[in-house]
Amino acid sequence: MAPHVSLGGNRSRTFIDTNILVYTDDPRDPVKQTKAVQLIRDLMSTRVGTVSLQVLQEYFTTATGRLKLAADIAKQRVEAFALMHVMEPALADILAAIDLHRLHRVSFWDALILQAAKQSGCRLLLSEDLQHGQIVDGVRIVNPFL
Repeated sequence: MAPHVSLGGNRSRTFIDTNILVYTDDPRDPVKQTKAVQLIRDLMSTRVGTVSLQVLQEYFTTATGRLKLAADIAKQRVEAFALMHVMEPALADILAAIDLHRLHRVSFWDALILQAAKQSGCRLLLSEDLQHGQIVDGVRIVNPFL
């Protein structure tokens, strides 16, 4: 079983990367699936979970592509995930993500995730794809599966 991830005592907003949402529907790794479902339930029940339009779009394409989830089921999941705080990037966020991409040498898409987390007031970004423990512009990256 994966260790518990401390989300902080003050329960501040926590940004959820696409891979965490995908694991909720991925039976190939039951340990990660259980942990992801637990995290999403916790973040939704405490009303601190945050996603972006990009994350919802990436989830849908991955769920219907790699996981072969039916589009209507994936749409229902997107609707459920959208009950969390949803960050809608603006042009300024795209430009800031370009700067993050250049300064921190991360992909543009990861930089857009980081910018969305920062812009939505999140101190934590749950992601398996970025460097665990790294702090970028005040956002701490946590891999909840370590």
